[in-house]
Amino acid sequence: MGKLKTFTFNPFQVNTYLLYDDTGQCVIIDPACYEDTEKKMLAEFIRKEKLEPLFVLNTHGHVDHILGNNFITKEFNIPLKAHKGSLYFIEKGKEYAQVFGFEIQDQVKPDEFLNDGEVIDFGNQQLKVIHTPGHADGSLCFYHQEDNLLFCGDVLFKAGIGRTDLPTGDYEKLIKNIKEKLMVLPEEVIVCPGHGPDTTIGEEKNNNPFIA
Repeated sequence: MGKLKTFTFNPFQVNTYLLYDDTGQCVIIDPACYEDTEKKMLAEFIRKEKLEPLFVLNTHGHVDHILGNNFITKEFNIPLKAHKGSLYFIEKGKEYAQVFGFEIQDQVKPDEFLNDGEVIDFGNQQLKVIHTPGHADGSLCFYHQEDNLLFCGDVLFKAGIGRTDLPTGDYEKLIKNIKEKLMVLPEEVIVCPGHGPDTTIGEEKNNNPFIA
């Protein structure tokens, strides 16, 4: 059984997830901390709980989700893992950040590229990688089967889906991936999105106007 800590960071209100267990090993999904107070909050929690961060996982490369990549990878000397399709956005992170009023350095590039169907092991836990482009190239979901958790970035929201009007967005591809890869999961699976409140696969299957 894993333990989950959720932080909400930066003006875009991105959900950053820290997943850990009794071994103390942990992973950080989408470290979006931008302000120094946010970075301190995340680092202090890790140290207070005596956790051992193993790596950072990016659901996708949009700048609001990667603002803390540089900080957290350097602070704990850990690698970054993402899909190769996210590299375009990560490489242009500094440029995109300026558009939204953020000042960041060139972004650290992934140390390892993740592929659809791959299984990530840490502590006594496993995350399955599900490749779900449509919101952005390289979009990934991370499925924790044992705890019925799905970390889906900006692919799926409560009563909504990710926007598709940004570079590499594709509405038909997004809907296809949601229906064929996410809606086939058990209805009790808790959906942990990149923004906003949690929901469940069952709730979205029955009530989401885009896919019901």
